[in-house]
Amino acid sequence: MGNEVSQDSGKPRYLQIAHDLAEQIRAGILEPGSQVPSESEVMERYGVSQGTVRKAMAELRTSGLVETHHGRGSYVKSLPPVRRKSSDRFRRSHRRDGKGAYLAEAEQAGQKPRVQVLYVGPTDAPAEIADRLGVAAGDKVLARRRRYFSDNTPTEEATSYLPWPLATAIPQLLSENPGSGGIYARLEEHGLTLGEYVETVRARLATKQEVSALRLSPGSPVIHLVRNAVTRDGRVVEVCDTIMAADRFVLEYRIPSVD
Repeated sequence: MGNEVSQDSGKPRYLQIAHDLAEQIRAGILEPGSQVPSESEVMERYGVSQGTVRKAMAELRTSGLVETHHGRGSYVKSLPPVRRKSSDRFRRSHRRDGKGAYLAEAEQAGQKPRVQVLYVGPTDAPAEIADRLGVAAGDKVLARRRRYFSDNTPTEEATSYLPWPLATAIPQLLSENPGSGGIYARLEEHGLTLGEYVETVRARLATKQEVSALRLSPGSPVIHLVRNAVTRDGRVVEVCDTIMAADRFVLEYRIPSVD
């Protein structure tokens, strides 16, 4: 392992250390899933302070190369990102095969997906959700909250909001398992043919709750994606509010070049 950083390179020492460790990760010297040397080991090897080491580790976390767990140390990340293709993930063929979008994506990436249902039931519509659904803020809507895993690692949390009259008209929507193909299959069986999906994507730092839920390092970025599911006649029948671990996804959009 390298143990020298130059004070004359013009680059801050924490960046030199981060670069050295990153090169060892990319070269396989530090293997995926292995523990990164402890703060005290790095301090001794490079002759730097604890503050410098912590800044170096923060740089590696920001680069998506390591994850830090309180009380356990830092580890080289081993989970490859899921490639999320907007042009493919909502195909009806996936629903006919009994797969929701996330299950299809994870399997295509060679990962073992799992879904944990956290809550299904009534809730008061938050203001942004209400505006998208065309209801009043605070109106009763159906919430379906899930946490998604790939190879037993949590990658995202999503909450779907649907108008309450749909929940009473389609009883499967109130079940933890709405059946083969998920809620979109149930909506279309009820005559609500989906015509398009409109997504808003933002990037920000994870909250404390999101750090805990997705097993992220403090200060990790997340993707905040909100999607409207719109029927062919222009009705928004579902809004899905999703928080995704930013380093575990690649978002790919296909944009037709037409007038």
